[in-house]
Amino acid sequence: MDYRYGSHTIFQIEYHFVWVTKYRYKVLTAEVAERVRELVRQVCTTFEIRIVKGVVSKDHVHILVSAPPNMAPSEIMRRIKGNTASRLFEEFPH
Repeated sequence: MDYRYGSHTIFQIEYHFVWVTKYRYKVLTAEVAERVRELVRQVCTTFEIRIVKGVVSKDHVHILVSAPPNMAPSEIMRRIKGNTASRLFEEFPH
């Protein structure tokens, strides 16, 4: 078991998230998929979220993360999806 340590805590909290593109359009291909992967890594590093495993498919993303106990699952997804979506729309308007 891979426990993480805080100042007064020992924890192992893992969440499995799956999110899909609108209408399951297959838009996560080639450079868009690579950019999604990079952006998710950047956001997770910024907020001390450890990625255990992740897969970017053509129409959905799977991610298994280990997060600190002070972050709710909804907060994790708000940060990941919010940051990646806004940057992707700027870089790939199509």
